[in-house]
Amino acid sequence: MSVVNYRELLSTDKPHKALTVGGKRHVGRNNAGRITVRHKGGGVKRVYRLIDFKYDKKEVSAKVESVEYDPNRSGFIGLICYADGERRYVLLPKGVKVGDKVITSAEAELKAGNRLPLKKIPAGTFIYNLEVKPESGAKLVRSAGAFAEVLANDAGYTSVKLPSTEVRKINEKAWASVGAVSNDEYRLMNLGKAGRSRKMGIRPTVRGSAMNPVDHPYGGGEGRQGRGTRRPKTAWGKITGGRKTRRAKKYSNVFIVSRRKKSRKS
Repeated sequence: MSVVNYRELLSTDKPHKALTVGGKRHVGRNNAGRITVRHKGGGVKRVYRLIDFKYDKKEVSAKVESVEYDPNRSGFIGLICYADGERRYVLLPKGVKVGDKVITSAEAELKAGNRLPLKKIPAGTFIYNLEVKPESGAKLVRSAGAFAEVLANDAGYTSVKLPSTEVRKINEKAWASVGAVSNDEYRLMNLGKAGRSRKMGIRPTVRGSAMNPVDHPYGGGEGRQGRGTRRPKTAWGKITGGRKTRRAKKYSNVFIVSRRKKSRKS
């Protein structure tokens, strides 16, 4: 089992109460109460921190007051206090610490934590908290240690290389934050035991080959068996592993310069 030593990285263990809400987690259920995402449930209660992904307070400098853990995401969050006294939670980049200044501005300095339009960010810069459309709020590149890279600006669009290796054109008026998401050691963490998964709200995953034929296409057989089907399938017989699921006429196809490279496993 391995852990991230949060004592060295965080500045406080209590969230700012005014920016927190309670609530019940859906744990994989839809509005009818049926399980639509398996292997979710239980886990330690979480208090939800209200994170500002819109960044609609522009041209006002803010100071980082704390670096905090958020149970609802893998990266660290920070409480920032604007010059007019308003406080908000934001997703912090790597290298930003308590006392640092950040700003959302078209003329902002190119340093970690500052937010600018894509047309103002030079090629080769690492970015995160990336908008898909202008003023829509940060949607892409928000996981721990993740970053995208600006490749080029041309004809009203910016070519961005995403963490998946996909190269995509995004409107140059969309905003992005400079840097890479904090807590890059998160990917090295090894849970080590089943109980730790349960505390995180992750329920057990049973192998299809360990089931009976009635429960899974891979089930049954005397002793250990291979899957016995030509192509990999889900428990409901749908082909997976190699079959493309993206719609052929998806609106954003025209913005994809090059598709993501396949992983070695697939």
